[in-house]
Amino acid sequence: MITHQNQWNFLIKSAELNKLPHALLFYGEKDLAKKDFALEFSKFLIGKITPPDFVLIEPQKSTIEISQIRDLIRGLSFKPYLADFKLAVIDKAHLMTREAQNCFLKFLEEPKAKTFLILITEYPFLLLPTILSRTQKIRFYSSQQKEISPQFTSNLNRIVQSDLAARFQYAKDLAEQNLEEILDNWLKYFREILISRLCQKESKELSSYSLVKLKDIIRQIQSTKFLLSSTNINPRLALEILLMQI
Repeated sequence: MITHQNQWNFLIKSAELNKLPHALLFYGEKDLAKKDFALEFSKFLIGKITPPDFVLIEPQKSTIEISQIRDLIRGLSFKPYLADFKLAVIDKAHLMTREAQNCFLKFLEEPKAKTFLILITEYPFLLLPTILSRTQKIRFYSSQQKEISPQFTSNLNRIVQSDLAARFQYAKDLAEQNLEEILDNWLKYFREILISRLCQKESKELSSYSLVKLKDIIRQIQSTKFLLSSTNINPRLALEILLMQI
C-alpha cells in the first residue's frame, strides 16, 4: 500500500512523461517509510529489484564508506542486464563520509547513460550543497502532525527574547523531556514563520529575524536532532548550544 500518494502520483506521472531526473532525493523525518517507498518505486521502474540492475547501498555500522561508492560506480558503468536501465538506492545518504560524498559527486557531475539514482535521508543538510543541487528533492511529510499549542508558542517566544541564564535554565528543564517531539515542534514553528515571510504575509512573530537567520536556526535545530539521535552528546549541553543560536 502506497502511504505517500501525492509523491507517488507525481513520480509516476513524471516517469510516464519521460521527465524523471537522473537523481532524486527523498527526504523528511524518520519513520516515514521512505525506504519502502523507494523500493516500491524501483519495482515500478525496472520490475524485479535484483542485481545487477538494482543496487541498494546502506551504512556499514555507522557510515557509508568511499569503497562502497566506488563499487557502486563501477557496477553502474556496465550496461543493464535485463531492465532498460540500472537503478541504485542509497539509504541514509547523509552517512556517506566526506570522501564518499566527493566520490559520489564526481559521478553525479558526469552520470553514466541508463542509470538512475535515489538518495534517502532524514538530514539533507549533512550532504554537500553540490550534491543537493544535482538532485530533485521529494519531501515526505507525516500525516499525523499535531498543531502547535498557543502555550508552546508563547514559551518559545519568551525564551527567544530572554538572556542566556534563562535559556540555560530552560535547557535544564527540557533535558528530561521528549526532546525529539520538542525539536520537531520547533522545526515546525520556525518553518511556518519562514514560509510566511517568503509568501510576504504579515506576522508579528520574530519580526526582527531575517530570512537568513530563520534558515540558520532551522539548520541548527536539524543538526541538534541528528547529534542527539546518533551520538552520546549530553542532551542538556546540546540544548544549551542550540538556544545560544536562536
